[in-house]
Amino acid sequence: MISKSIDIWEGLTYEDSGNSGFRPKLKTYILDGDKKRPAVLIFPGGGYNHTSLREGEPIAVNYNAAGFSSFVLNYSVYPNRYPQPLLDAARAISIIRQNADEWNIDKGKIAVCGFSAGGHLAALLGVYFDKEVLLNVKGINKEFIRPNALILGYPVITSGEFAHRGSFECLLGENADEKLLHYMSVEKHVSEKTPKSFIWHTFSDSTVPVQNSIMYAEALRKYNVSFELHIYPEGRHGMALCTKETDNGGRLNLHAASWFKLSVEWLENIFK
Repeated sequence: MISKSIDIWEGLTYEDSGNSGFRPKLKTYILDGDKKRPAVLIFPGGGYNHTSLREGEPIAVNYNAAGFSSFVLNYSVYPNRYPQPLLDAARAISIIRQNADEWNIDKGKIAVCGFSAGGHLAALLGVYFDKEVLLNVKGINKEFIRPNALILGYPVITSGEFAHRGSFECLLGENADEKLLHYMSVEKHVSEKTPKSFIWHTFSDSTVPVQNSIMYAEALRKYNVSFELHIYPEGRHGMALCTKETDNGGRLNLHAASWFKLSVEWLENIFK
């Protein structure tokens, strides 16, 4: 396995915006062998305030076991603001595709997996991969940044009635104007070019309401973009794998843990 930590903006411009000393890093979990493999790029959650360790390496290792090379992005968070997290996301997927031949990765089979605020970031990349904010940045190759698939776990999606306000305050500031909030409300910007998506949530999530996933799925349906949606009846926010491996108290749910196996089956089907 190739396991290393890459400073994604090394030699390029990066504004730490008061987050002194922080550098976004891409951790690699690249499987050995000459066979070209699919890959999963993971964005942990954390409300754009931090990135959760429970939603990083454990997810990567499990996708490795399923035959996927994987990557975890420790992206910019508060006090960094938008668009830096999105720039980090686009830079990370650019790096993966630029090195795909060396790392034996199939450039056409790269999924982005995000949890909570990381799910918002993944979905944002899925709707804004061809927008001006990402097209004139050194280090970001516009031909390389569209994900082939999205996997979203209890994602933050909407900035409207069912928003997770803390995520948007960290991303945009406490007094963001309505135009910017609308721009960050992913369900309003889905199009026929949005990647196929696998989405899971719990009905009882009291932190990020399940309506976030439902609104995103409805937007995909409107544009005839294929998706798979699982809504489990019970479970707290932030369950990650839902197993003992990622349980930190009250986040063990073996029924909801089926999401991981289902996501692998879904990827294998769309990546045939």
